Amino acid sequence: MKRTTILPLLALATLLSATATAQNTMNDMDTLNLSLEWDKTFPQSERVSHTKVTFHNRYGITLAADLYKPKDAVGPLAAVAVCGPYGAVKEQVSGLYAQTLAERGFLTIAFDPSFYGESGGRPRYLTSPEISTDDFSAAVDYLSTREDVDPQRIGICGICGWGGFALNAAANDPRIRATITSTMYDMSRVNARGYFDAMSADDRYHLREELNRLRGESYRTGVAERDGGVVDPLPEDAPLFVRQYHDYYKTARGYHRRSPNSNEGLMKTNSLAFINMPILTYIDEIRTPVLMIHGAEAHSRYFSEDAFKRLTGDNKELLIIPGACHIDLYDNLKVIPFDRMTEFLQRALACGAEAPER
Repeated sequence: MKRTTILPLLALATLLSATATAQNTMNDMDTLNLSLEWDKTFPQSERVSHTKVTFHNRYGITLAADLYKPKDAVGPLAAVAVCGPYGAVKEQVSGLYAQTLAERGFLTIAFDPSFYGESGGRPRYLTSPEISTDDFSAAVDYLSTREDVDPQRIGICGICGWGGFALNAAANDPRIRATITSTMYDMSRVNARGYFDAMSADDRYHLREELNRLRGESYRTGVAERDGGVVDPLPEDAPLFVRQYHDYYKTARGYHRRSPNSNEGLMKTNSLAFINMPILTYIDEIRTPVLMIHGAEAHSRYFSEDAFKRLTGDNKELLIIPGACHIDLYDNLKVIPFDRMTEFLQRALACGAEAPER
């Protein structure tokens, strides 16, 4: 009899605990501290309206976003969710892309991914192959509930590291009807193999040893070391692409106080998950249109070219911009092919457009 009495009490205690946890999670989702000032690295457009919005992913993390909408827009619009670059915030590159696409007729959001900027999530300054991918689908969840968005006409745009997450999301979420990647990084590949695939299996083993040593040290001390962001000051022998990163993130051109790359960087142990989790495994199964954009002179060009070779169907495009480096596609309006992007999105997100059968 005692056992029969105790078990329901334990079950009740568990239920009450779970309810309290759920309530705390919901309360946490309402406590983001959103800036009300225009604190972007680009000027505000008079052709679009701007507002802050929030939404949550399926992990209970609340994401902060800037929403851009064409002024005097009529009827449900095609929508695009934009994120990236890796280690950046929505006030930088993704916001510029989102605002410019809104000037061209789309309702857009530029969002801070989980653990970044004004978005929620603990610990801070973390990326996750799974959660960072899911953030794109969470943006689709949010956009599809808005009365001013046509839920059948939603696309995504991922920049730098978020280009890889965008492809992964498109492979997993057929609601994404069009995908653009710009100056894409494959974060799994670069973490597991190094730049230009220079790392050996022994190199990876030693990297795992060091990262797990740091992980254990963090557990003991309660302090998670960060990687320092973009190196500053620049060493004399810094590679050209590192100098280009510095020219954006560490100068008035692109610096932002909430940007990990502009400040103390991301957690040093970020690489652990990516080494064993290749995020582009199923991109050959993407049935909806994809436009991949890269600079001809970018150190990262091979990421897009190799990923493009794995895409299937006649609705995939690779656009190489002559003379452009990786950072040119961050904010150089003379280089970023917004006309081509607009044409692609208008075609892919046209009313009645269907995903092709295979």
